[in-house]
Amino acid sequence: MTPSAEHILDNRAWAHARPALSVLIPFKGDDPRRLLQALDAGPAEAEIVILDDGSADAALSEDVGAVVSGLALPARLVTLDRNEGRSKGRNRLVSHARGGHFLFLDSDMLPDSADFLQVWLRLAMEENAAVAFGGFSLKQAPPRREHALHRAMATHSDCLPADARNLSPEKHVFTSNLLVRRDVFAAETFDEGFAGWGWEDVEWGMRVARRWPIRHIDNPATHLGLDTAPAMAAKYEQSAANFARVVAAHPQVVAGYPSYRAAMILKRIPLRGLWRPALKAFALLERAPLASRAFAMRLYRAALYAEAV
Repeated sequence: MTPSAEHILDNRAWAHARPALSVLIPFKGDDPRRLLQALDAGPAEAEIVILDDGSADAALSEDVGAVVSGLALPARLVTLDRNEGRSKGRNRLVSHARGGHFLFLDSDMLPDSADFLQVWLRLAMEENAAVAFGGFSLKQAPPRREHALHRAMATHSDCLPADARNLSPEKHVFTSNLLVRRDVFAAETFDEGFAGWGWEDVEWGMRVARRWPIRHIDNPATHLGLDTAPAMAAKYEQSAANFARVVAAHPQVVAGYPSYRAAMILKRIPLRGLWRPALKAFALLERAPLASRAFAMRLYRAALYAEAV
């Protein structure tokens, strides 16, 4: 398949900038304008590259372009004719970046502190960090009933302080808030064999951890894009093949993960085609106790992975 055509919009500050830090943001359908406006208060040594990965939404693209044009920081909007996916899109973003360090941010994130970019810039310039993850929170995400399950599960397993994440550094590498030095990424890009949602960033972290230290700090951003329970289930269904790809590439690392151990246990239980749909149905049942729904959703994910390993 031929690469998707690029359409590029640069703001006035782009041409003459010599950035140290490139903030790289892909989006597809999500509206990144609030994030762009929050980042614009950042240091002059930063630039922003944002990728519309085939949203096919002319109105949104025009609105994002208007914000990019008005930013004080150097900024470039790259618009693709069709979606390339999470790995290819982020690799493409790097091809436009000029800084010595890259900060990958998801478009549905929002910095939790006013000095968010300054913290990353200091870590890049003063310590020349190879890889660092800042963490994420739900601090600014409004509580909504339809997001209760995702909030509960994310609070339990994802919104962790740096000292907890440092216990398994490669496991907690997500492109939602990730600093990478240029030479590290030149040696280890994202695997474009991943398709759909999930695991491509964790797998990248596994490869990188063999050669460079992965540092975890507390410089979080809020994940605003919480999913409904049906959307979570759909993402888990997409991710099973990606999980199998990670297992094949890194069997010794994945063997210690609870999701893998649970999948191997469930693999031995017969008639999965009968009881797995029941797990999903219970997880989607809003009137059921939240803790029980979260347990059922984790089991449903493990049952999906049991088919793939």
